[in-house]
Amino acid sequence: MRTTVLAAALAATALIPQAVQASQAAPATQNTQATRTTPAPKAAPVRLGTCGAGQLCLWEKPGFTGARQIHELSTIDIESCVPLPPAGKVQALANRTGRPVTTYQSAECAETGEFETYPGGGTWVPQSPYQVRAFKVWEN
Repeated sequence: MRTTVLAAALAATALIPQAVQASQAAPATQNTQATRTTPAPKAAPVRLGTCGAGQLCLWEKPGFTGARQIHELSTIDIESCVPLPPAGKVQALANRTGRPVTTYQSAECAETGEFETYPGGGTWVPQSPYQVRAFKVWEN
């Protein structure tokens, strides 16, 4: 029985984290200073950009900031690639067309680069994972 109690005590000691053991073994004369942890500043919530019903809105900078382009169904050929101007940059978008929209990293809507399809019921993307260079609006 004595070896069983000794084995249990050794097993329990092995389960105590080493940091606890080290803090218990530290001499009382050691200079211990309380460490304050400052909470990380919370990021301000992203405000949605202005984009009307029936529009595809594209912003130059993340967070719906910078120059904005507005595209409407009346000026877009459905299921056709719409390349953006070469100098134009798109980092954020809102799809309020009522139809799915695919954005492409490629200016030719090639699927060899990155692409993503966003539902048309009101999708807000504050930062695209890639530089958007073209898009397609799809039939429902």
